[in-house]
Amino acid sequence: MSRRLLIGFALACTLLVAGTAAGDPGISERKVAVDSKIDRLQGKIDEARKREGVLSSQIAGVTAKIRALQGDVDAASARLDGLESVLALHQRKLDHLNELYRLQTRKLVFLQRQHKVATARLSKRLVEIYTSDATEPLAVVLEAASFGDMIDQLEFLNDIGSQDATIAHEVEEAKIQVRETRDATRKTRKSVARTTRAVAARTDEQRQVRDRLAWSQRQLATARREKSETLSETTESREEYLEEVEGLLAQSAALSARIQAAQSSAATSRAPVPSQVSSSGFAWPAHGVLTSPFGWRWGRMHEGIDIAVANGTPVVASASGIVIVAGWMGGYGNLVVVDHGGGIATAYGHNGNVTVGVGQQVAQGQLIAYSGNTGNSTGPHVHFEVRVNGSAVDPLGYL
Repeated sequence: MSRRLLIGFALACTLLVAGTAAGDPGISERKVAVDSKIDRLQGKIDEARKREGVLSSQIAGVTAKIRALQGDVDAASARLDGLESVLALHQRKLDHLNELYRLQTRKLVFLQRQHKVATARLSKRLVEIYTSDATEPLAVVLEAASFGDMIDQLEFLNDIGSQDATIAHEVEEAKIQVRETRDATRKTRKSVARTTRAVAARTDEQRQVRDRLAWSQRQLATARREKSETLSETTESREEYLEEVEGLLAQSAALSARIQAAQSSAATSRAPVPSQVSSSGFAWPAHGVLTSPFGWRWGRMHEGIDIAVANGTPVVASASGIVIVAGWMGGYGNLVVVDHGGGIATAYGHNGNVTVGVGQQVAQGQLIAYSGNTGNSTGPHVHFEVRVNGSAVDPLGYL
């Protein structure tokens, strides 16, 4: 409901009240209902304000945590980037060593085959030399056509045997060298693999740390967003309550004016009632303990005093006068209002039952009701008000 509509509604209520008959007892009932609603709304407003304060504090705390976590996330991300770079470097080195080891293995296998072939050839050659007649030096000498031819054949046979032995020896040396080189590569590869695994494990741990921090940050951001939405809704509700209270206050003021008019009309239409007041002016309406004084309470004006009594305690007129309200009146429960003339009236709320009627003349100390716990009440007590020209004043100034 907008502020403009509330004000218009309040003005309409004021005009409606002004057009009501002066003696209508429903005026008091409506005022009590309006004041009771104002009281409830004021409680909601106070709760909304407290809630706003709590939510604002919580949002500030969550924001601080998010900012702190952002620093942790940035630091963790930087460490993770460094570890990933080191890991990539070691992985490339390990890949290179694996490829080198494969090449060296292939070369060693090739040399092993070559050495086997050379050894077999040398063995065969030696067998042929020692088993063939054609290879005997004497036969070579006898079969030679000339001395030079003989020398050439002998040198040829020696060169072949020497070459076969040299080849077999060189292949064996190459095979041994490649094996040693491959063994060194294998050791280096194992060392680099261990280092790579260690760096990979540290990288994975750091990634998990970063992810946990980021997840916590996202959760806090979600909580902050939800709290901000709740704060916005609470603030909106509080503003709506305030607007509604403004309209109800206008209604209450109009009803108070109407009560004053009713009292004035009653005073001019009847003869003055002889005053039977005590030396203090007014008497206590019941014997009990004062538990709540007149004044501001729970964010609104408490317009009377509360006297704690047991259920069924007699409630008497504080001063002589004419009963103008007797019966149920909203938050007041069973209410009695006595007009004492001169613009002064007293009200007695939350009664269990009422023993007088509207228009009845009562004397000071006369039984008008029995206490109870009706209306907006949290326990048996007498709510006692003194009103001057419709406005509530501190009853202790009259007792």
